[in-house]
Amino acid sequence: MMTAEEKYWHWLDRAKYDIESAEIMYSSGRWFYVVFMCQQALEKLVKGLYNYYVDDNVPRVHKIPFIWKRLAEKISAEISENHLSLLEELSSFYVADRYPEFISKVSATVDSVRAGDLLSNSKELFVWLTDLKK
Repeated sequence: MMTAEEKYWHWLDRAKYDIESAEIMYSSGRWFYVVFMCQQALEKLVKGLYNYYVDDNVPRVHKIPFIWKRLAEKISAEISENHLSLLEELSSFYVADRYPEFISKVSATVDSVRAGDLLSNSKELFVWLTDLKK
């Protein structure tokens, strides 16, 4: 059985892979997938912190602000309004349904500028979140 520390590192490794995938998607011009992978990375990182600081019953939801609020109560951390807004925006890009027509519709809302901004802001938030685990 893994310890809370080991579980955190597992979540973090997966989150790093996803944020790196977002960078690769950006360099290849796949704007929607940039944003989707940012969402995945931050969701996994927040879940890893939740697992470490709260318990093993990580909420099985994809609404990052919901998970964050439950975590923040335990660790007394305050997130900036900009970062909370980013988590809310990214949560709207979680795609449970990967049918092409759905992705096409959502993809139309993301261009290179928006994808670049969301990637940059996600990387900044990623660093802030990893600093919460010392």
